[in-house]
Amino acid sequence: MTDAAKPKGELTLRTLAMPGDANPAGDIFGGWVMAQMDLASGIRAAERAKGRVVTAAVKEMAFELPVKIGDTLSVYTDIDRVGRTSITLIVEAWAHRSRYAKMEKVTAATFIMVALDEEGKPKQVPEE
Repeated sequence: MTDAAKPKGELTLRTLAMPGDANPAGDIFGGWVMAQMDLASGIRAAERAKGRVVTAAVKEMAFELPVKIGDTLSVYTDIDRVGRTSITLIVEAWAHRSRYAKMEKVTAATFIMVALDEEGKPKQVPEE
């Protein structure tokens, strides 16, 4: 891990960056990283909502560093706010670069998830 930097939130998803997810230079596609963050958001929000959720919005995402083939991508989620039907999460993606024995923050974004009922309509998020 870099000197003072630490992931914020709960480790929600870990996966390995593979060659099929990369461009010819060995950099992992940003869309793949974003998809992993979306999966992690869905997992954490569904646990909190005790049911089905969908992604309603993703706010500003900028890539600070690339993810390379062979890096382990760790996605951390922190529930920032629970509304009537929505859950706002702060999501960070970190790359563990085993060949260099360090972990670096790759990107972060705010994901807004909405709880749905069985008919696909927004439903109230239950109390904890």
